[in-house]
Amino acid sequence: VQLQASGGGLVQPGGSLRLSCAASRRGFKSTAWYRQAPGEQREWVARITAGGDTDYADSVKGRFTISRDISKNAVYLQMSSLKPEDTAKYYCNAVIGSTNFWGQGTQVTVSS
Repeated sequence: VQLQASGGGLVQPGGSLRLSCAASRRGFKSTAWYRQAPGEQREWVARITAGGDTDYADSVKGRFTISRDISKNAVYLQMSSLKPEDTAKYYCNAVIGSTNFWGQGTQVTVSS
């Protein structure tokens, strides 16, 4: 299983970015986004299940939206009202059974 994350970049506070995760297959139990800031542990951001249910970390609730396009084997993270504390490398995660798969990450930097 390969996961390719893209869409990161430099954005000003209050701005928006859309991350994409392209998967080499479908049929995941769930797909999620995690992030890791320098010197910090990786933290969960958002998840979408096979049934389409979504869940968010409190820190991004109301600002981020996870979605998917099953026909493209893709999952997206629309990020709005970005804050400097959202700066991190964002990773795509997918679960099959009890196995986790990870993408290579895409850097998001929120700075003026």
